Order: sequence, then C-alpha cells, then structure tokens
Amino acid sequence: MKIRPYLVPVTLALLLLVLQGQLWFGRGSVPDVKQLRDKLATLEAENAELKRRNEQIANEVRDLQEGLEVIETYARKELGMLKNNEIFVQYAKPNAKAVTNGKPAAAGQ
Repeated sequence: MKIRPYLVPVTLALLLLVLQGQLWFGRGSVPDVKQLRDKLATLEAENAELKRRNEQIANEVRDLQEGLEVIETYARKELGMLKNNEIFVQYAKPNAKAVTNGKPAAAGQ
C-alpha cells in the first residue's frame, strides 16, 4: 500500500484545525477559562468578606459570653437601659425660640 504524499500534511492540517476549534470554541476553551477565573475572583472576594464578618460576630459572641461589661455597654447604648438608682439627664441645645418664665424670650436678648 502506497501512501500518497499529500495525505499526511492534509490529515495533520485537519487535526490541527479540530484541536484549534476545541481550544477556542469547545468545552474548556480560552473564553470559558477566563470567565471561570473572573467568577472565582468574585467568589473569593465575597468569601473573604464573609469570613471577616464571621470573625467579627465570633468575637462579639466571645465578648458577650466572657464579660459583663460588654453586656452592660450594649444594654446602655442599644436598649437605653439604666442601673438601679441611676438618673438619666439629657441636655438640649438652647435655641432662639426658648421660653423663659413662661414667656417667649425676646429676639434681642
């Protein structure tokens, strides 16, 4: 059996075209890999943010389990709670329309 001289280069060229087609358009192609890398970078950034948040929550839980001062501070700030026999005083900024002795203050004073 005699092989024709043009058959081998044509076969290799066709094989090269098929492989190039799969590289650029098939499964696992260059655009697909780029898209997957971008998606991976986005997910890793989101994961890092969630890990940071989880650490922050874990620290808060640990503080709440160990210290009463943190609980007291939280109750005072967030819930507006007071201790027994404690008086809450709130100062208001004086304004031009303040009332003195039951009468509106004069504008020139």
